[in-house]
Amino acid sequence: MIILVDGLNFFMRHYAANPSLTQNGESAGGVVGFLGGLAKLCRQFSPKQVHVVWEGGGSLRRRAIYKDYKKGKKPQRFNRYYEDDIPDSNENRLSQVAFLTKCLRNLPVHQHYVKDCEADDVIGYFARYSFPQHNTLIVSSDKDFYQLVDDRINIWSPGQKRLIDESAVLEKMLVKPSNVAVTRAFVGDSSDNINGIKGAGFKTLAKRFPFLTTHERVTLDSIFTECERMKEVSKVRIYHNILENKNLAKRNLQLMCLDISNLAATQIQQINGSLEINKIAYDKLSFLRSLRKFGLINFDPSALFLQMNLLRNQ
Repeated sequence: MIILVDGLNFFMRHYAANPSLTQNGESAGGVVGFLGGLAKLCRQFSPKQVHVVWEGGGSLRRRAIYKDYKKGKKPQRFNRYYEDDIPDSNENRLSQVAFLTKCLRNLPVHQHYVKDCEADDVIGYFARYSFPQHNTLIVSSDKDFYQLVDDRINIWSPGQKRLIDESAVLEKMLVKPSNVAVTRAFVGDSSDNINGIKGAGFKTLAKRFPFLTTHERVTLDSIFTECERMKEVSKVRIYHNILENKNLAKRNLQLMCLDISNLAATQIQQINGSLEINKIAYDKLSFLRSLRKFGLINFDPSALFLQMNLLRNQ
């Protein structure tokens, strides 16, 4: 099995919830939670390789399509465990991520960063094209990845602490995984500031277009064709709303689809190149020195080291 970790997503879940502090009283929950979570993942799934993918500054292509893409998105904040006098600052988040990437360089873990590219797109490319002979597990709470799920690709949701497979996607989204992106093109995504079509929700769309639940890879055109047919015999407003907003749905699908259409040729070269040149090391002493320098003198790495020993020998 190959594990693909959505680095910032996994970090932020722990950053917001883990109350760990350095010896100087600064937040270190993102680092401690990430490393502990990594050990648990390896113990549970015994991967052949682990790849951590970091955000590359966002997608230039998506912003060119829609300038307000992800505009106004707010970062996660500390949870209730922290006292008011511990600052929740962007500087702290950045320092923890920087330290974490340094720590991971001393573990048998691959790290990837592609400039001007979302981690979602890199993970999507890896999952679909880079490891065709291996089962792949994406670690993220981001529902954007549901569209990738098939008989070889599954998702581990850190928040739900459950495996998301084809049946789980169908149960939760009411459509097949291969139809998640096209369905969300009508629903929209408020977390990314993507407007949907009035009256369009997963339950409504699954009811009015039942082939989203039974057929693979339904297209926008097939939805539009069904709307043209049904508007003549039904007064249900959703058919008319969709036909009146065809361009919105087309734009949204471009924004939401995780495929090579959102990657430039140079980015694909960088992604493939990162696999070829990505060298890993395993230096326990340097790892421990980094922990002490950061102020994590009480962190016990024994469980992590045990799993890293097993990973290195895969």
